[in-house]
Amino acid sequence: MMRYLEVRRHTMRVKPGQHLSQEGVDLARRVGSEIGPFEFVITSSLHRAYETAIAMGFAVNDQLEELATLGRGVEIDVGGWDAGFAAYGAAYHRNGAVAAFARQQADLWRSIVEGVTDGGSALVITHGGIVEAGAVGCIPLADHAVWGPVIAYCEGVRLYFDGTSFVRADILRVKP
Repeated sequence: MMRYLEVRRHTMRVKPGQHLSQEGVDLARRVGSEIGPFEFVITSSLHRAYETAIAMGFAVNDQLEELATLGRGVEIDVGGWDAGFAAYGAAYHRNGAVAAFARQQADLWRSIVEGVTDGGSALVITHGGIVEAGAVGCIPLADHAVWGPVIAYCEGVRLYFDGTSFVRADILRVKP
């Protein structure tokens, strides 16, 4: 039986601060009302990811530092954190910094979804660039160009895990 991992980017914040804007809270509430349920929720260690999960209406079970920042050299290797799926896929196949980081994220995401019961799902809230890199690492042979541009606020990917490996990814876009 399939297990599911939904990985989403945080919502809008008041820059340069770390806390959500009212517009961000409103978006997270709307998206949260349309997704779930989840057996558990994990966010990055940054406020905006944690606050996004809460605004979506989900209790947070854990926060992980590994979900908070892109790996060393990733932005340079891919040409900017917001390069989109095709660029992350191409950089992955060059076997540099993006490949190493994407594999690390895929291993982390696999360990998360392995804790889900058959037919169940978990939610991860992280950041732009991390969503794209991790998704490419989970399904490296996909046609990443069809996955589209960078993930916007509260968008993400739903990954299908068959108990051994990730077998499919659906890109989750948010309608305005």
